[in-house]
Amino acid sequence: MSRKLSLVAVTLAAMLALTTVHAQTPPTMKMTTPIPPSITTPDSVDTRIGTLKFFDGFPDDSTVQKVYDKLDFMRGVQAFMSGMPGTSLVGMRTGFEKLGVINGTILIFENRLDSKSLFLTGNTDSVYFSTWLNLKDGPLVIESPPNVLAFLDDSWFQYVTDIGNAGPDKGKGGKYLVLPPGYKGEVPEGYFVARPRTYNLWLMGRGFMVNGDLKPAVEGIKKNLRIYPLAQAKNPPETKFISGSGVELNTVHANDFSYFEELNEVVQAEPSEALDPERLGLFASIGIEKGRPFAPDARMKKILTEAAAVGNATSRAILFRTRMKDAYFYPNSAWVTTFAGGYEFLSQPGVRNLDARTMFHYYATGITPAMALKMVGIGSQYAAAFVDSEGRPLDGSKTYKIHLPPNIPAKDFWSFVVYDNQTRSMLQTDEQFPSIGSQKEGIVVNPDTSVDVWFGPTAPKGHEANWVQTVPYKGWNVLLRLYGPLQPWFDKTWKPGEFELIQ
Repeated sequence: MSRKLSLVAVTLAAMLALTTVHAQTPPTMKMTTPIPPSITTPDSVDTRIGTLKFFDGFPDDSTVQKVYDKLDFMRGVQAFMSGMPGTSLVGMRTGFEKLGVINGTILIFENRLDSKSLFLTGNTDSVYFSTWLNLKDGPLVIESPPNVLAFLDDSWFQYVTDIGNAGPDKGKGGKYLVLPPGYKGEVPEGYFVARPRTYNLWLMGRGFMVNGDLKPAVEGIKKNLRIYPLAQAKNPPETKFISGSGVELNTVHANDFSYFEELNEVVQAEPSEALDPERLGLFASIGIEKGRPFAPDARMKKILTEAAAVGNATSRAILFRTRMKDAYFYPNSAWVTTFAGGYEFLSQPGVRNLDARTMFHYYATGITPAMALKMVGIGSQYAAAFVDSEGRPLDGSKTYKIHLPPNIPAKDFWSFVVYDNQTRSMLQTDEQFPSIGSQKEGIVVNPDTSVDVWFGPTAPKGHEANWVQTVPYKGWNVLLRLYGPLQPWFDKTWKPGEFELIQ
């Protein structure tokens, strides 16, 4: 019995001695100088991830595990938001490939885009045409129709070129030559030349109604739009068109763990030179690196699953409740731009506004100066609203009224389109097109050219012509579009009203 007590005493003495060593101050040596406390680490630090412990600055095993778990989680969240430009277009490509829409095959919404197709903030006011391009087999030629607004973006949603009204052909139509990354071959004359940084590209374009008629735009696109390999320019193959109107199609990226699998797809497919080393390094830190398999173990998959959930929540907070003052068009107003810092999302030259980039790519698609820069009478401008005049989320169970003052500053046309907060795609209601605008037949315009519009689950009596349906118990948001925006929009002498709750 006494021997056991002795062993216990020895053990306790050893533990006490160890504790004493940890707590003791090192002796002063000949070369000792005063050390600023700001550069040292206490033996114990209380933080939001728990208590972190050190022996003279050396983290213990528990602390190492905590901080690495937190580091992997933080990098996962940041990769979710920073990789969104790429995953957004993986979602687009996946949807298009299911329909066979690539290179010489064009998706055209000849009866307009409706809410059956899931596209981030698509609109109902024009004739969309779109396709996915792949330059792996060499240069491609695009013959542009006249009088369209179109553009090319690369796989990381980086702007390549405008085509049509805002492009070098000035809306007259022309031939564009798109060269693969690193192309060293001969470049023939007679083309507008584009040199993207990725092999895969998204072509998006719009043709416009003429006096409310879609037919001229559809015919012009089908007659003049051609895409074919440069190698076959002397005898180009037929360009095929697939109708997308009324088609159930998902082009939206994931918000769960599979988001990171989508991110891996674009990293593997494109040259590393196409993106900045900082973001590629971020992706590599969570196991997504070109030329290597993405195979997270159980621990890392759990962390990334949680990171996707928090990254998604953070992106929604940045979008729906942005704290960026520069995003608001007017003081004490709901109206925000999704192009804070322009189409490159710069808070000042050389400085990226990370929240602005996340805000745009979580909500919308399409990077082109024509949608962001001041181009009076050309291109388009956008204003989004997510809350009513009291700052409350727009509720599909309630009815709202908004007033657009006289002389709405749009040379071509204006419109509202309503979107589902969940999908950021058109709200699926009883109506094929959840929208209203100056091109709608029968819309009531007040004598002073102002317009009042109602949004709600049922049409207010006497205002049926100026009503957009919403869905009870669903949240929604809206984009105001101005095509051919005029000077009063840019100098803010014209301002749209707010969403006033009626019931």
